[in-house]
Amino acid sequence: MKLPAFRDLIIFENDDYIVVNKPPFLATLEDRSFNASNLLTLARQYHPDAQACHRLDKETSGCLAIAKNPEAYRHLSMQFENRQVNKIYHAVAWGSHEFKDLLVDRAIQPGLKGIAKLAYKGKPAQTYFTTLEKFGRHTLVECKPITGRMHQIRLHLAYLKASIVQDEMYGGEPLYLSSLKRKFNLAKNTEEQPVIKRFALHSYQLGFTLLNEEPVLVTAEYPKDFDVLVKLLRKNG
Repeated sequence: MKLPAFRDLIIFENDDYIVVNKPPFLATLEDRSFNASNLLTLARQYHPDAQACHRLDKETSGCLAIAKNPEAYRHLSMQFENRQVNKIYHAVAWGSHEFKDLLVDRAIQPGLKGIAKLAYKGKPAQTYFTTLEKFGRHTLVECKPITGRMHQIRLHLAYLKASIVQDEMYGGEPLYLSSLKRKFNLAKNTEEQPVIKRFALHSYQLGFTLLNEEPVLVTAEYPKDFDVLVKLLRKNG
């Protein structure tokens, strides 16, 4: 992928913090692949002392907070630890669902090969879900994780039989335009591609307290692929 200019990703900045709208397919930190680019490397080219205060899955887009100094890092890390950070995600799920502040309280256990599972012996995990829009066979869902476990939103939605579009790891099938448009014609000798090529999950809002105790709430616009998906569903769902 072509690397974005870090400056173009910034949606909030002061002397202590940067919040970026992380693009999909860019890892937060170094991953296992050799020489793979990641957001933290880009951040340190912009500000040498940059430290990621949390992480998003590689495919997840949206709000990601970066501290510019050790004091700011500690301050926000403590807020994450004490569950004082307001996190809101948007997901496009399979199925027609009417959720109203529905709490899923199911423990999660990280497994092998980067796959997690619901397990009684796992770590406590809670997420609230609210329906934002329904499009026939799909639903735009607001997700508010209270804890921050591995693949938490994805697992909890799968538990509700509302797997995220294209999240094949947890039961979410790809979505094709041909299933939405009756008169869809594919060019000869071409294979149809999914509408979105990653699981449809976006970190929409992040709220936390600055070092001077002033609250801040940052909103990240949908990236192009997520925006196209939602608009297609609005039109054809």
